[in-house]
Amino acid sequence: MGGDGGGHFRRGMLLVLVVCVWCLLIPQSGAARLSSESRQKLEVQKHLNRLNKPPVKTIESPDGDVIDCVHISHQPAFDHPYLKDHKIQMRPNYHPEGLFDDNKVSAEASKERTNPISQLWHTNGKCPEDTIPIRRTKKDDILRASSVKRYGRKKHRTIPVPKSADPDLVNESGHQHAIAYIEGDKYYGAKATINVWEPKIQQPNEFSLSQLWILGGSFGQDLNSIEAGWQVSPDLYGDNNTRLFTYWTSDAYQATGCYNLLCSGFIQINSEIAMGASISPISAFRNSQYDISILIWKDPTEGHWWMQFGNDYVLGYWPSFLFSYLAESASMIEWGGEVVNSEPDGQHTSTQMGSGHFPEEGFGKASYFRNIQVVDGSNNLKAPKGIGTFTEQSNCYDVQTGNNGDWGHYFYYGGPGKNPNCP
Repeated sequence: MGGDGGGHFRRGMLLVLVVCVWCLLIPQSGAARLSSESRQKLEVQKHLNRLNKPPVKTIESPDGDVIDCVHISHQPAFDHPYLKDHKIQMRPNYHPEGLFDDNKVSAEASKERTNPISQLWHTNGKCPEDTIPIRRTKKDDILRASSVKRYGRKKHRTIPVPKSADPDLVNESGHQHAIAYIEGDKYYGAKATINVWEPKIQQPNEFSLSQLWILGGSFGQDLNSIEAGWQVSPDLYGDNNTRLFTYWTSDAYQATGCYNLLCSGFIQINSEIAMGASISPISAFRNSQYDISILIWKDPTEGHWWMQFGNDYVLGYWPSFLFSYLAESASMIEWGGEVVNSEPDGQHTSTQMGSGHFPEEGFGKASYFRNIQVVDGSNNLKAPKGIGTFTEQSNCYDVQTGNNGDWGHYFYYGGPGKNPNCP
């Protein structure tokens, strides 16, 4: 009887102990959760403070964007340790079209202004001289990213590698392309006029873009890339608007580079165009067509890579020290479209590329790149020689090249994604 009572006592002790240990664990896990939440909040806030510089003036765009006019010397580029004492170059020394030759009167420029494209925020104001417009990053923008560190960055393996159309590799990265490309020489820049559309995106984690790629190095871990064009990316921007963008990396999208001005790198000198801001107007099916022209070239004296938007806006430059191979020259140029195919429900995505229509539909229906050119070693714009094309699945997205007097070398590209021939 006594022994049995002792057993009861010990069991009671054990129960109390177990209960007490459980009691102790509850507030701790709550505290741990709280501290990881507040740690993330702190991290996000620190990143926002780093990206959003104090503005001289703020403009609210009709699409919900906030554009901060930031003094040119306070832009994110100057957070880079190598740029602490950098003297901003306010204009390039050389231009492949002789833009800075005062005697050059460009009849073409006035002709092309008939369908002018601008950015939505312009309707509500402009930035003062000596400032640059920066799209303000919001807390939600960062929270949509997989981590604070990955915010504003492309995923690895997103580059189209024309020679490797191995069926097993096709959807390894979940990215699909329809591109024209040239390789086999040294290139010092590229130009294209790109038809602007607003493709439909099926899943918020997918995107659709049309751009040019300036590439150096192998397609391994050390790839250098400078990219510019237009994109629709709900993940990055929180909406389905068509936006102007740039990208750079010097290590195949691993640790370096970013979109727009979301890290130190690109130095902007222009007060009128905001990277990542909405482009307006956009093309409509069987209706008015709008296009943007983008030129990227290497200044032979300083070695920086400059970017121009349209005929009038020299936006700024990527300093040459950011790169290894591109510090010298590019070895490949690509133009075209890219989408993310996350294969929702195990089927091909219905995210559109370009206009969402196949190339054979032609002008007013399919999207195009026209007047594609490269910059040669003498800093001249030349027609590309020996253009190749590449697409992983031509039943989903395709590309067709052509050549004529007005448009020079051009191609139509794109498609609807999922369709009876692309299940």
